[in-house]
Amino acid sequence: MFVDRVNIKVKGGDGGNGIVSMRREKFVPLGGPDGGNGGDGGDVILRADSNRSTLLDLRYNRHINAQNGNIGKPKKMHGRSGEDTVINVPVGIIVKDAESDTIIADLVEHGQEVIVGKGGKGGKGNFAYMSNRYPAPDFAQKGEAAEAHDLIIELKLLADVGLVGYPSVGKSTLLSVVSKARPEIDAYHFTTIVPNLGVTQTNDHRSFTIADLPGLIEGASQGKGLGHQFLRHIERCRVIIHVVDMGAEDGRDPIEDYKIINDELGQYNYNLLKRPQVVVANKMDLDDAQENLKRFKEAYADVEVFETTTLINEGLEGVLYRVADLLETTPYFPIIDNEDQGVVYRFKAEKPDFIVTKISNNRFELTGDKLLKDFRMLNFENESASYHFA
Repeated sequence: MFVDRVNIKVKGGDGGNGIVSMRREKFVPLGGPDGGNGGDGGDVILRADSNRSTLLDLRYNRHINAQNGNIGKPKKMHGRSGEDTVINVPVGIIVKDAESDTIIADLVEHGQEVIVGKGGKGGKGNFAYMSNRYPAPDFAQKGEAAEAHDLIIELKLLADVGLVGYPSVGKSTLLSVVSKARPEIDAYHFTTIVPNLGVTQTNDHRSFTIADLPGLIEGASQGKGLGHQFLRHIERCRVIIHVVDMGAEDGRDPIEDYKIINDELGQYNYNLLKRPQVVVANKMDLDDAQENLKRFKEAYADVEVFETTTLINEGLEGVLYRVADLLETTPYFPIIDNEDQGVVYRFKAEKPDFIVTKISNNRFELTGDKLLKDFRMLNFENESASYHFA
């Protein structure tokens, strides 16, 4: 099942309370306070995983909590911190706050992480408050409450190229011909009910991904048909292939089709009209195709049109070359500017292979997990340095 939108509730772990404790041991007069601090609560973390393609797991697990921190202990011992809860999600998700509908994070790289439920800090024990003024404090601090949020998670497919057009204009056929994807193809409208991804390659070995979206109709940006549900998947595409039924097999006017689909794209997100479009005049083997193409070029004289018959793989080579050329010069269109959002992203720190610490003029301490065969590769001039080796 393809699930690309879910609502979840997340809550980090509460911080553990500090405790009040006094040291009482034989032969230790005036032992004093020894209450330890509470442990920090765990975080709820979303991690982008390229091996996942749907949000199905979150559909049946909508309440996600991290572990609470433990309370402090006597003898100045800290409580254990709560474990983080890490949720693997597909690459390309958008995280929104359900109340304000503002975008919190945009995960577009494998391994990228974002904290969506920050755990609370542990409270201080009475030992932390000991001073000359308070030599024996009889109070401690409670742990902080964790953050809790209602979130909307949306999947926006990461594809270089998006196929748009009315239903049954040949989008799925085009995808099946130029890639190894096998979308459902049949002689009725809305055969495609979920997005399909395929990878294609030109003869000069330039490859890119293509997303076949369910057919659009007039009013798709307001929720008619399936378009509103899946238009989000075209937002990341850098190039749009607009497929037009130039044979007018369903009795529609290709000129009106082209105008209506572009209007729907603009109404859904005006930035979509900034993407370069490659217009494919499909079904050129039909009787009225040439006459309709002539009218189309008169109406849109500045639009480059590629004549194709996708069913027999005719005319598609020029389309692929044109798309590959556009991808080389078209930048990515970010959904949000992460620097302006104040989002806490996390990446796994790379552990150095070796750490060399200078103890004295002729003595060095070497720590690391890998076997080093040639010590001359190390720089002994620094007091302390880290090294990475392939």
